[in-house]
Order: sequence, then structure tokens, then C-alpha cells
Amino acid sequence: MPLSRPGLLLLLLATALAPAAAQSLQLIPVPRELHAVGTQPLTAGIDIACAAPCAPEDLFAIEDLKATLTTRGIVINPAAPVHILVTRFGTPLANSIYSESLTPTASTPATPPPEFKPEGYSIVPDSKGIALTAVTASGVFYALQTVKQLIEGSGPAAILHTATIRDWPALAYRGLSDDLSRGPIPTLEFQKKIIRTLAAYKVNIYSPYFENTMQYSSIPLMAPPGGTFTQAQARELIAYAAPYHVTILPQQEAFGHLHYLLNWEQYSPIAETPHGHVFAPAQPQSLQLTHSMFSELAAVYPSPFLHIGADETVDLGKGQTKAAVDTQGLGPVYLDFLQKIVTDLQPLHRKLLFWGDIAMHDPDLVKQLPPAFKQATIAVAWEYNPQPKGFARWITPFTDAHIETWIASGINNWSRVYPNWNNALANIQQFTAQGEALGATGQLNTIWNDDGETIASSNWYGILFGAEAAWHKGEASIPAFQSSYAAVFHGDLSGKIDEAQRELMAAHQLLHDSPLKVDASDLAYWVDPWSPDGQHQAALIRPILADLRLHAERAITLTAQARAANPNLRETDALDALDLGARRIDLIGLKYQLTDEIAASYAHAVSLQSSRKKEDREEVYRELNDINSPNGKLQDLRNNYALQRDLYEDLWLRTDRPYFLRNNLERFDFTIQLWLARIDKLRSAQRQYAQSQTLPTATDLGIPIPPK
Repeated sequence: MPLSRPGLLLLLLATALAPAAAQSLQLIPVPRELHAVGTQPLTAGIDIACAAPCAPEDLFAIEDLKATLTTRGIVINPAAPVHILVTRFGTPLANSIYSESLTPTASTPATPPPEFKPEGYSIVPDSKGIALTAVTASGVFYALQTVKQLIEGSGPAAILHTATIRDWPALAYRGLSDDLSRGPIPTLEFQKKIIRTLAAYKVNIYSPYFENTMQYSSIPLMAPPGGTFTQAQARELIAYAAPYHVTILPQQEAFGHLHYLLNWEQYSPIAETPHGHVFAPAQPQSLQLTHSMFSELAAVYPSPFLHIGADETVDLGKGQTKAAVDTQGLGPVYLDFLQKIVTDLQPLHRKLLFWGDIAMHDPDLVKQLPPAFKQATIAVAWEYNPQPKGFARWITPFTDAHIETWIASGINNWSRVYPNWNNALANIQQFTAQGEALGATGQLNTIWNDDGETIASSNWYGILFGAEAAWHKGEASIPAFQSSYAAVFHGDLSGKIDEAQRELMAAHQLLHDSPLKVDASDLAYWVDPWSPDGQHQAALIRPILADLRLHAERAITLTAQARAANPNLRETDALDALDLGARRIDLIGLKYQLTDEIAASYAHAVSLQSSRKKEDREEVYRELNDINSPNGKLQDLRNNYALQRDLYEDLWLRTDRPYFLRNNLERFDFTIQLWLARIDKLRSAQRQYAQSQTLPTATDLGIPIPPK
């Protein structure tokens, strides 16, 4: 049974005198009200019981907790001396638990306030462990997700942290937008893992983004073989997500971002520009196609929301609508077609989300939109980088017009060998907090796969911080998250995984602060260091190459040390992705260093080629062998790309379908072949020197001029 009120007061007073105990609890998201109390060993396992009556939804949440603990080697034992007691608010026991969760200074009445009821929960310590209550099934579910994090360690060495918690979210809608159109297409099993993981961190929306990969029977040309998300798969995912309290909110581009569809000759008449990206608004078939797509979506997805996209309509006014845009202006033409889409889809009785990047530039026109449009839509304001002047200009064009507004932050994973958490954490933190302050009701944290190379297991750090920021009242703490992530997600109590993430942030920052002004991008990884473009980049980042590599190598070392110290670390795919990201960043630095060394060695060899001195000839052979031999620098570059190709392919296939993988492996293979060709050229040069004591010029071999 829960502690008596006086007993709990004594515990709370003791906790107030020992803030370090509260700080030792590492939870994501951080609860709104938290008072750590103590710990209990789980040597004999743990009992998880539901006080009657127990709703089926609560039984599912309990079984989900049991399954998680079982994978961690913790025994579910009805006879254990430690228990988790679950009860729904409304019974005397549940009412007592809620009452005990109130802080001594709280003015909140003993009945839960309206903001608590939808998803809030209370946890209190009792004589045998902890007890929890909530008004709704989702509240019970989220309480038990917190319990997962209150249990530290694995097997008989695990402990339960006891605490008093009263918690509820800042934003009603907390979502992840997942790009399923430009490269990686997750397997259904991995999407189920995404659902489970989102739910564990109290995210309640999963929003797959489609340009051309959702299956529509009315548009059979649209979705590519092997890269199609079928309607049967959608229904299976929807059913799977429901007991996890995750809504599947489909996004289908309905205005721009339709290049793959408009490439088909059948649809060329409705393209704003030939083989472009944007529907021509004046063409009746544009609206007809949108109607067909969303009618099918509505029949599959029971979500109260549908997302119509309509962002980045960059071609608008460049082709078929040029005369209209020249006469009326871009904003009126854009908003006119947007209104037509919304009006046409009203019989579906769904709230329609649209990206706000175009409409935000005409706030006066947005205010003049008819009430029916405003009531039927949600504007999604998006911006993916930190903004020193704040995010109000993205948000207020819609909130001032009394249109419901969500914000969309970004995890900065796109076109990078590993996500840039410097940009991501600051963007997510500030945009979400400012959105909440300005009246936004939801957050869509976004994954984008712009160049198709991203590795899904690299993304969890940004996804979890999005969950933290959306649940958190006010501005979420970046340092607190950075100190909690590894313990919560991986079970790493050493701090080494957290430090490894910070090392890769430092590597990104070095590149950003260099004259090149980039981060660890895929372009930086792939550029040929012997090319004019590569040599230009080398001149700008040469001073930071050693430090860049040291940061990456520390990340590799720290990750390995954490794994060696604790073989029971969780989410090992994400650790493998961190390791690969660090190796790819390290190779960005290494390829420029080796290029400089090859250039200097070859220039030295050429300068000695005419000498008849034995020692000079030996020096020429030594320099050439240093460039090209079993342990040569050219082989180092071939070997690194070959190894990383294999690591990349393995990680991709753990989460994604084979579709599109070939594009990326061909890039690896092309680069490997490039270095193999250079190995062969240098081998020919070595034979030429052995035969004639002459060497081709560096220019003939493509070797750059040594740096001064």
C-alpha cells in the first residue's frame, strides 16, 4: 500500500535536503514533478500487479513492461518482495496514490486537473516498491514507460529507483515525421520497432512521408517495385501501433515534391514545368489526382489527421502558371490551389496538415483565409537550424490567423555521414519551446533522407531529444539530455557513449568553423581529394585534419570501451552506427592527409630519379613503396572505403529494404575502383623506374602538387 501522507512528507523533506539523489535519476523525458526517494534491489525479480478492475489496455501495458524486463534478464516473480502496483484513477486506492503524488506546497486539488487527465500519471513509493495511477489508458501506459527507466541494470543486479512523480505533457501531439521517399524504405519489422521506441519515450504520432512510395490502386505507375509501402502493410502497422497509443498520420505530397510521378509521360500535361516537381494548379487532373490519393489514404488510415504537404513548390510560376503568378503574385496563386485541395477533401472529415514554408511569407493573406479553411487545417511551421533571433516568424503567421499550428524541428541527419547534433539539439530545443509558448499544439520532429544515404540507426539521439522537448514544459535541457541518453537508451552508466556523441559533435563543429563552412557531409566524404574540388577543400580544412580525426577516433575508442565494460548494453545497432559514423568522419581527414603525403613523396621521388647514387635510388624505391605497396597509402584508402562499404551495407539491411541500396553501394564501389586504378598506375610507374630510372610526371598520374 502507498505510504501515508505524513510518511511521504518526511520522505519528501529528506529528498529536498539531498538534491543529488534526484539528480541521479536519469529519465527521458524528464517528468514534470520528480522527487527521488531510494532504491530497492531486484535480486529475486519483481512482481507487476494490476488492481481490479484492470482494463485490457492496462494489461497490454503491463505485458509490454514485462517483455522489456525479460529481455534485460529481470525475472517476473509474483512472489518477489518488490512490486509495481497499477490501478486506474477513480478507486479509493488510486485516489490515494494521486493524492500522495502532490508536493507539500502544491495547490492542485486532490482530483486531477484537466491538463493532467488525457495522458498524465502519478507514481509514489510504497512499502514494497512503487504504485501508480492515471485517468486514462495512455496515462497508465506512459507511467509504465517511466517505470522501465526507473529500473536500472540487468539480471539479479538490477535495482528499482523509487520516486514520487506527477507528470503530464506540454504538447498534446508529439510526433516523428519519417521520410519514406528518398532512399531508405524501412522494413515493416523496423517500423514496428520505431513504434515501440517512440511509445517508450511518450511520442504519440508516427508520420510516414510519401512522395511516390505509398501504394494507390488508382495510380499504379506511382510507387516503385521494391520501394512500395502497401496498403496491407499500412493496415498492419496501424493495428500494431494502436495499443502503443501511437497514431499513424500519413503525409502525401499534394502540390510540390511530386517529381517521380511527373516523370511519367502520362502525367506530363499536369506538371508546372517539364519533368518538374509541382502540379500545375490550372489543370483539372491535378486536383483529381490529389482527390484519388487522399480518398485511398482515408480508407486505409483511421487517423483524425491527413498531411497534404504542399511545401517547397519551387516551380510554381515558372511554367504553366507564369502568367497567373505574374498578374496575381505567388502567394495568391499558391493559397488559391491550397484552398481548392482543402475544400475538395472536406468530405473525408479529417483535419488537414500542410507545411507552412510558402504561406508564411504572406501573413496578411493567411489572415484573410475563410473560416472554413482555418477550421479544417493545421499549419506545420518548419525550420531545421538554430535561429539566434528565434522562431516567431515561422509560427506567428498562423497562430495570429487563428489556425492551429504545429512546429517541425529536424534531427539534421540528411546528407551527412552522421547527424549533426549541434544543429539538431539547439533547433529542437528552441523551436519546440517557442512553439509551445506561442500556442502551438504539436511537434513533428523530422527525419529527411535527401541524398538517400542515411543510416536509420544513427537517428535515435535526435529522435529521443525530440521526445524530451515535446513532453517538457518550457525549454528542455540539452546538458541534462546529453548526460542521460546513454544510461536510458543503452544502459551505459560509464558516460562513455555520451562522451562519444559529444566527440562527433566536436568534429562537426570543427568543420563548420573552418573556412570551408561545412560539416561532416556525404559530399565531404565522397569528394576525390586529388580533384580540383578536393584540393580546394583541402586548402581550407588542412589545419584541422588532425583534430578532426582525433575527435572521431576518441568516439570509436569510447564506444568500444563502453561495450567492453558492459556486454549487456542495449540498442547495439545504434552503437554500430555511431562507430561507422566516426570511421567515416575519420576517413574525411585521413584521405586529405594521405593525399598530401603521397604528393610530397612522389615529388621527392621525381626529384631524385636522375641520380645515380645508390642511396638516392633506394630513397626513390622507398618513397614509391610508401605510396604503393601492400601497406601503401593508396592501399590504405582502398581498404578504408572497402571496409566501410561492408559496414554500411550490413547496417542498412538491418533496418531497411534492399530498395535504393544499390545506388549507395555503387558509390562505394566507384570510389574503391578509383583507388584501384591509381594503384595500377603507380605500379606501372614503379616498373618504369625499375627499367629506365625515369618516372611519369605527377600530372600524368593525377597526383596533386604538394602543399607549400
